[in-house]
Amino acid sequence: MGKNRIDSIFKSKLAADENLFVPYIMAGDGGLDKLKDRIHFLTDSGVSAIELGIPFSDPVADGPTIQAAGQRALKAGTTLKGVLEVLATFKEERSVPIILMTYVNPIFIYGIEEFTDACVTSGVDGVIIPDLPMEEEDLVRDALQKREIAFIRLAAMTSPEERMKEIASRSEGFLYAVSVMGTTGARKAHSEEVKSYLETLKKHSPVPVLAGFGVSSVEQAHELSASCDGVIVGSKIVDLLHESKDDEVRTLIEGSVKKENVRL
Repeated sequence: MGKNRIDSIFKSKLAADENLFVPYIMAGDGGLDKLKDRIHFLTDSGVSAIELGIPFSDPVADGPTIQAAGQRALKAGTTLKGVLEVLATFKEERSVPIILMTYVNPIFIYGIEEFTDACVTSGVDGVIIPDLPMEEEDLVRDALQKREIAFIRLAAMTSPEERMKEIASRSEGFLYAVSVMGTTGARKAHSEEVKSYLETLKKHSPVPVLAGFGVSSVEQAHELSASCDGVIVGSKIVDLLHESKDDEVRTLIEGSVKKENVRL
């Protein structure tokens, strides 16, 4: 469970010469009763892990698509406790790691020890906390380590290399490389600067590096995966699932995990 499951699944995907692909979905978007089916559908489509967003009233990292999904989930009565309770009901049926993306406030309200205990009970493998800076992560790090839940760090393009190196050295599970300046959402292209940033993180990171924010097509997934280990796709997946375009979700995942044909 936890870190070990992320490590072993990612290692086997990379050994099979696949790009890693982690979709982001908003828990409770469309109702929590859809969560189990969505996780099974994404697993069957070939994902490496699933990042599960917890709706929050003041999301600092989310663009318009994910904010709208969060509002729909909140209206449906979704809470962190409710998500963990649903995950616990089919813990034994899941074969891919579940990564929770939540902010500090809901964790504090829940209680740090109680939250991490519930993560174990629910079969959560890792946690991303985008509003917790490296200088303050002592607040939760020990509780997560004690239960072998991966504490997944985010790196920003604006950070100096020394800070990137420090964040990379602490990373568990994978390193989340924020590959745009700004919030989540589809972007048309990524620059040479992004590639060089990803290569810098790869050089320092003991765990796989995944590029997230602004990835919305197979072409972009391949372009970024050439400089790291794979991608995280959020807004595009959230949109397609909301519009019931499951076939397009599957096509995006299957196309992204395949390495591009190398011309000899």
